[in-house]
Amino acid sequence: MNKNVLMMVEVVSNEKGVDPETVFQALEAALASASKEHYGAEWEIVVNIDRDTGEYETFRCWTVVDDEDENFESPERQTLLARAQLDNPDAQVGDIKTEPLKSIEFGRIGAQKAKQVIFQRIRDAERARVVEAFQDRIGELISGVVKRIERGNVIIDLGNNVEAIILRDQMIPREPIRPNDRVRGYLYEVSPQQRGPQIFLSRTKPEYLMELFKLEVPEIAQGLIELKGAARDPGARAKIAVQAKDKRIDPVGACVGMRGSRVQAVTTELAGERVDIVPWDNNPAQFVINAMAPAEVESLIMDEEAHSMMIAVNEDKLAQAIGRGGQNVRLASELTGWVLNVMSSADAESRKETENQSLLQLFMDGLDVDTDIAAILVQEGFASLEEIAYVPTEELLQIDEFDEAIVDELRTRAKDVLLNRALAKAERATGTKPADDLLAVEGMDEDTAFALAEKGVITRENLGDLATFEFLELLPDFDEAKATQLIMTARGL
Repeated sequence: MNKNVLMMVEVVSNEKGVDPETVFQALEAALASASKEHYGAEWEIVVNIDRDTGEYETFRCWTVVDDEDENFESPERQTLLARAQLDNPDAQVGDIKTEPLKSIEFGRIGAQKAKQVIFQRIRDAERARVVEAFQDRIGELISGVVKRIERGNVIIDLGNNVEAIILRDQMIPREPIRPNDRVRGYLYEVSPQQRGPQIFLSRTKPEYLMELFKLEVPEIAQGLIELKGAARDPGARAKIAVQAKDKRIDPVGACVGMRGSRVQAVTTELAGERVDIVPWDNNPAQFVINAMAPAEVESLIMDEEAHSMMIAVNEDKLAQAIGRGGQNVRLASELTGWVLNVMSSADAESRKETENQSLLQLFMDGLDVDTDIAAILVQEGFASLEEIAYVPTEELLQIDEFDEAIVDELRTRAKDVLLNRALAKAERATGTKPADDLLAVEGMDEDTAFALAEKGVITRENLGDLATFEFLELLPDFDEAKATQLIMTARGL
């Protein structure tokens, strides 16, 4: 009988490729489960198998709890400290009290139950083994043979009874994949599941493209060229940014390879996906210009606060710059991390002129200066009153038309306007506030809403009850046509 135990452990261990100790523990659990069916389901029973002889012993167990423990649940599994100390004076709370039981015979165990317990433990051990083997390989390329395709998901056989899965949305669109094909994927997740460890591969992530270039370009593996990022429209087009650590190396040429051999190998692996290799640049504007290739950028305006750029190209290059379905500009935006807006040079010039006119009016109204002074400020690149108030005096004095007196006066006026705005904002915080529905009226700005609230017009309904002349009596400097429009909007007309 004992030899049968040792033989079973050896056979299962060799067949499943798991440690014999795991099989011993599974068998002990199976024997304990069968013993509970024999003695009582509520009993706590453990079985110990001698690893050398195959002999096993069975024990009933109780956990020792404090005599006053409010969590005492069941005398079937627990015993009070006082009672435990009758048999063992040294017993302490938390100890396990044991009592030998007659072991049931191995041959009388329900074969199905023993098999279920043993193989469940073995499956758990296999899952743990696979997770341990692949957890440290996240970020690598994994290859295997297509085993089957289920509802668009591709199951890959990695060998040694290990499977990986490429979900449908991680497959390159329209890529022909058939059973028994050898397929590569980027390992991005290992997640233990009830049905076994799930090893998730991807053929669409930008990292997959980068790993393929590492395989094809020795200079990348040697650290002479660094991959700075990638963006993909899987199966159609991709952009990858590269930088040479050694100025003597052409990073783009190295990645393209002799007669395009290296980039062509990557394209073939990606089912024909066209790859643009972009030189990385520390200057964001130059990097964006590089990323927009093959389109040529005529000019660009950077808005650092919004982290966006307005890009101007020739009218006949506009379609190329945008790309089919916006593909080129979208990939360039993903690669650089900047929001990119592409327009023709004529539209960019028109937009710039409109913005300059707005700035011109801002400076004329805010600083109380004439058109000439405001135009000089716009021409010199100033875009706000804050810049005029707080840029170093020396920067303003570099303007040929300005002397020290003009600079001091402009700075003083700008600071006064900003101070008045801050005071007005603080006053609003403590004064009468407009209702949310008044602020929500189309065409209403915050300054107007607070000004009306101070005059007792707090809600949308209050505004709708006004006549235009009443509105202008409250705010005499307000535009009459706009006042009428706000009132009509508040009335829902």
